[in-house]
Amino acid sequence: MTEEAERKPARVVVADDQTVVREGIVMLLGLLPGIEVVGAAGDGEEAVRLVAEVAPDVVLMDLRMPRCDGVEATRRIRAEHPGTQVVVLTTYADDESLFPALAAGARGYLTKDADGEEIVRAVHSVLSGDAGLSPSIQRRLLERLTETEARQAAPPEAPDGLTVRETEVLLLIAEGLSNQEIGRRLHVSTATVKTHINNLFAKTGLKDRAQAVRYAYGKGLVRPPVG
Repeated sequence: MTEEAERKPARVVVADDQTVVREGIVMLLGLLPGIEVVGAAGDGEEAVRLVAEVAPDVVLMDLRMPRCDGVEATRRIRAEHPGTQVVVLTTYADDESLFPALAAGARGYLTKDADGEEIVRAVHSVLSGDAGLSPSIQRRLLERLTETEARQAAPPEAPDGLTVRETEVLLLIAEGLSNQEIGRRLHVSTATVKTHINNLFAKTGLKDRAQAVRYAYGKGLVRPPVG
């Protein structure tokens, strides 16, 4: 960041549908050095309109909002107003919230337990061209990268037209994991796990988890324990 940019406060819009939360964030930001709040929005539609009106440097964006959610608002802002960066500030840190937001163009991602110093750091990081991610989000991204590299290094051979994800679910069923445990391991919802199970059962003709375990061993996807 240039010296001029360091002297100028970052102009910020806050977008959150909960009035008490939104007003609390605005009040907090007003106490922080290097931040100037130039607007507040109650949903994504209003956030997009405000960005067009006041051209902020950064939007602090909640994700779960009516009319237009944070992901769609982020996509529109980044497409229509590329000079404005987006830092997500949300309660949710699951993969189904994190990765769509980053794919939509958010350069920062914080959870609402972040303190003022973390928020200031994230805002100025994205303005200097870096990512503004909380430590927990950085760890999750590294974990996801490691998981992806591991799958690419030794992808299981999927029989009967199973996708890689369906094969992963099958292997976890063979380990004896419940749907909730599989969801936590893969960082997806239980409903998503059930969908994968229904799909793999339909493709393989399996009727229950016991058959799925036998199938996994029979196809050589799982090796029986030695000794």
